[in-house]
Amino acid sequence: MAFPENFVWGAASSAYQIEGGWNADGKGRSIWDDFTHIEGNILNNENGDVACDAFHRYEKDIGLIKQMGLSAYRFSLSWPRILPEGRGVVNKKGLDYYDALVDLLIKNNITPYATLFHWDLPSRLQKEGGWLSRSTADAFREYSSVVAKHFSGRIKNYITLNEPQCVIGLGHARGINAPGLRLDNDELLICIRNILLAHGYSVEALREASDTSTKIGIASAGKLCLPAEKTDESLRIAEAASISLQPDDWTFSHNLFLDPLIKGCFPENSPNFINRFWDSIPVSEKNMIKGKLDFLGANIYSGQPVDRFGEEAALPPGYPKTAMGWPVTPEIMRYGCFLLYKRYGLPIYITENGQACNDRIFLDGGVHDPDRIDFLKRYLIELKEAINEGIPVLGYFYWSLTDNFEWNFGYDKRFGLIYVDFKTQRRILKDSARFYAKVIRTNGTCL
Repeated sequence: MAFPENFVWGAASSAYQIEGGWNADGKGRSIWDDFTHIEGNILNNENGDVACDAFHRYEKDIGLIKQMGLSAYRFSLSWPRILPEGRGVVNKKGLDYYDALVDLLIKNNITPYATLFHWDLPSRLQKEGGWLSRSTADAFREYSSVVAKHFSGRIKNYITLNEPQCVIGLGHARGINAPGLRLDNDELLICIRNILLAHGYSVEALREASDTSTKIGIASAGKLCLPAEKTDESLRIAEAASISLQPDDWTFSHNLFLDPLIKGCFPENSPNFINRFWDSIPVSEKNMIKGKLDFLGANIYSGQPVDRFGEEAALPPGYPKTAMGWPVTPEIMRYGCFLLYKRYGLPIYITENGQACNDRIFLDGGVHDPDRIDFLKRYLIELKEAINEGIPVLGYFYWSLTDNFEWNFGYDKRFGLIYVDFKTQRRILKDSARFYAKVIRTNGTCL
């Protein structure tokens, strides 16, 4: 059975992870430029100064996208490449780069899906307080307006934020990502308020500058749990576990961020310190935060099995895991879509899903990655089941198009469909890219 006729098949990337050109043509510094230039922050002291050099090699990459038959490409715009100081003066050369990228995608019948913020906050804004400052939300509105007006009629699908859960949790609570902060709970809530407000401002700016055909969403990440058995009661228990906030990692939650954006409140199971904070937010801000979304982007990689009491269930020894150490749990694609649609009622895009493998070039010159092919097949079969059960899933974006700079892991983890030799910048289509091309060509009937 095929996927729906107009199903969107794509792959994804982010600016800092692929572009390079970190100080080229007037680009300002980002917090990731700053963070990676501090010794000890990144594995092997690597950085994204060059990365995949997509700033100079985007034409080659688009050629490979076309060769695979992708109908869409999700990429992010670098905020400091467009507004070097985060606000104010617009860098024309930065817009020129994205003009060339977007126009070439459209010329090749590849629909652009643009993420406005994929973690690379302008350094100037961080010096002024970053997400602890309300002014960062104001600057994001200005940036969103600049982008929306400039690309009106060409970019018709926007994602405001990528994984705000990780921005706050990894960058501001645990300090392992840029900007490397370890804030207390009260400070984290201020950051959450400002990043939610930034989203609301962005939606308003995009609506004002775009026509009615423009669609807007957010890419969310968080805990999703697998039921112990295929019964209604087990599913109810898994759902309750999915929306419960973990005391030691309470920011990694879909509902903590999505409930305010879509339902206009923090989750019903929130601790008192969160409820008190929400009560302190003016109604006008709550209304701004609750901007109308057209779709929900879900970044789904792995699920957490739970027992019949809702407690985390241990995986058996030898259970398959990715090179990131994440369990391979294909069923979470089906259950995750079910849980998110039941709670929010929005059409869904899988905005990220993929597997890191220990890829290498074989003697025959190819990159053979059977584990990734098996991963793709299993997860896509479950996604098809979700659609067959009535969940409106509009598209799937594999993470990632190319191997890239994988944040604090540097270049050690390879997610790409396309192998990148980071010394020469040579690109090689992996076996998984050819498999994915066949899936696209047959619209999933080959699975």
